[in-house]
Amino acid sequence: QVQLVESGGGLVQPGGSLRLSCAASVSIFSVNAMGWYRQAPGKERELVAHITRLGRTNYADSVKGRFTISRDAAKNTVFLQMNSLKPEDTAVYHCNAEKLGVFYWGQGTQVTVSS
Repeated sequence: QVQLVESGGGLVQPGGSLRLSCAASVSIFSVNAMGWYRQAPGKERELVAHITRLGRTNYADSVKGRFTISRDAAKNTVFLQMNSLKPEDTAVYHCNAEKLGVFYWGQGTQVTVSS
C-alpha cells in the first residue's frame, strides 16, 4: 500500500509559477515510477510528467520547457515545478505511483491559472 499526499496548488496569474509536492508513505525508490497527472473539467485525465526509479523523466508536449519533475529521496517526495503557467494549465493535479503493477493516487490539488 502506498499513500500519496499532494500539496502546493492554488491560484496564480498567467506567467506565474507554482511548485507541487507529493509526499509518499514509502521510499520512492521502492516504486517503479511516479508521476503527475491532471484533469480539467470535462476532459480526461492526462499525463503531465513522469519519473522512473532510475531517474528518467518524460513530459507531455504541452508542458515541455515549462514544467520540471524532480524528487527528494530523503523526504520521499516528488515535486512538480511549474513555470510560465497558462490558463489552459488549470486542472486538478494528481500524484501517481506504480508499484508491482498497482497504481496508487493522491487526492489531488487544484491549480487555477487566471488573471
